[in-house]
Formats: sequence, C-alpha cells, structure tokens
Amino acid sequence: MTIAADLPARTRRSSDLSKHSAEVFAEAEDHPVTVTRRDGEALVLMSQREAEGRARLLDFASQLITVALDGEGPLPERMARAFPWMLALSPADRETCAQNLVDAARASFSTDQPHLAIAELTSWKETAAAIAAGLGSADLEWLDEDDTAELVERP
Repeated sequence: MTIAADLPARTRRSSDLSKHSAEVFAEAEDHPVTVTRRDGEALVLMSQREAEGRARLLDFASQLITVALDGEGPLPERMARAFPWMLALSPADRETCAQNLVDAARASFSTDQPHLAIAELTSWKETAAAIAAGLGSADLEWLDEDDTAELVERP
C-alpha cells in the first residue's frame, strides 16, 4: 500500500466548495486542496501558513542553488557567504550546520514538507544569534531534580 493511499482526498469539485464550504476549508487547513472546475483551470486552496512555508522553502532553495554554483571554497565557507549569521558559529559548527541544512532541504523537497528545512534553518540561526549575544560562553550550573524541588516552589 502506498503512502498516498493513507492521505485524505486532496481534490474537490467546485460544487463541493459551494455546497460544503466548511468541510473543504477545514480540509485546506490540513493540506492543500485542488478544486477542479469545468469552465477553467483547477485552483489550489491552502492555508496562509502553508503558502508562506512554501515561499520560504523556495527562497531557501534559491540561496542553496547560489551556494552550489559558487565553486570557490568548501561548503561551510560558501554557506557562510549566503548566510552571514553562520560566522558566529565555530568552524566545526559551521560544517555541521551546512551539512544539516543541505540534508534538511533534501528531506523537505523529497517529502513536500517545507517545515523540515525551515525548522533546521531557524534553529541554527537562533543558535548563532545566541552565541553572538554571548550566551554560548556563559558557565551554566545544572541543578539536580532533587535540588530543584527544594529551591523552587510550585506556582
């Protein structure tokens, strides 16, 4: 059995949109719905979140293509030119970040799930921002669970 067989119907007739609009709109919140029409080209109904995710993924893809076509230097160096925030990371972290971003982009495109690449990109960018703000060099004191119960009262 294929994965597509497990997914809900993604195509509706235009008459479904007029007769059962709440149902079609609810479906479109979960995934894009193709609305077929007799008198014109099919339309796709999707949530704003879905549309923005796809737009962000395409923007990220265009940046990755630029990096791939730039033949000067290793991947982490080329990625840092496209994403200057990577310069806040250590050289080892830049290498890991570059590979993680490429892997997440490949996964996003192969599964049609924009959030995979966007989440990875956001995570690394936020990490770089935290390091740049000096949060990466702070000495942390980890508390045992037993100690925490004595120090902090339940609100």
